[in-house]
Amino acid sequence: MPLYADLAAVAVGSLQGALFAAGFKRIDLLGVAIIGIFSGVGGGFLRDVFLGTTPAAFSNNWYLIAATGAAFIGMLLQRLLVKADPVITALDAVSIGMFGAIGTTKALALGMPVVPALFIGTVSAVGGGVLRDLMLNIPIALMHVGSLYAVASLVGVIVLTALLAFGVPVITAGVVCAIVTALVRLLAVRFGWSLPEQRALSRIRLRRQRQVEQAIEVALQTGTLTLPITLPEDEAGDPPPRAAE
Repeated sequence: MPLYADLAAVAVGSLQGALFAAGFKRIDLLGVAIIGIFSGVGGGFLRDVFLGTTPAAFSNNWYLIAATGAAFIGMLLQRLLVKADPVITALDAVSIGMFGAIGTTKALALGMPVVPALFIGTVSAVGGGVLRDLMLNIPIALMHVGSLYAVASLVGVIVLTALLAFGVPVITAGVVCAIVTALVRLLAVRFGWSLPEQRALSRIRLRRQRQVEQAIEVALQTGTLTLPITLPEDEAGDPPPRAAE
């Protein structure tokens, strides 16, 4: 990816991070700027650490300049916008798509196999958001149901590698990757898509186990075995049974 694409990703990430941080009380202007800068350069920093190369933010003056300028613009926009949440969500979706594309193509350019390159691209995409949440001392969005950060990024970078395999120019493939990632992320927010919650999976397993046990009891009493029917998740909404004392 050319330098301007990487700088654009850093600027978008910093703009989004500063917009997000400016919505919190008890954070001064310097704190908002620092969080915005880390949001912009964090994904690329983690990417380069995994790749064993000098972090791009420390090898060129323009990275920190772009991150700082975008962070200050984000602070101003937060004061001007009545509702900043839709803008933050849109910028977040775009930034993870851009960082995913840049991280994957850089890993491939350094000779890394496809699967590790996909991992590097996903880490690069979500790294800035993770550092932002850690600095704000809030739950990391990546770890919670309904985020689809990593899933959206993974879908985008898989599309990217497929296009590159068919000989599509890297810039075109990167743009498509960013668009696909942003669409998946925004659609997930719009329609509430999410991966299953771990507790929900446990409830499904317990419900099926109870159904099998009940079928076995009926079979022992009547001599007829009736297979349990799998119900849609949480149709009954039964709580998990208590453990035997």
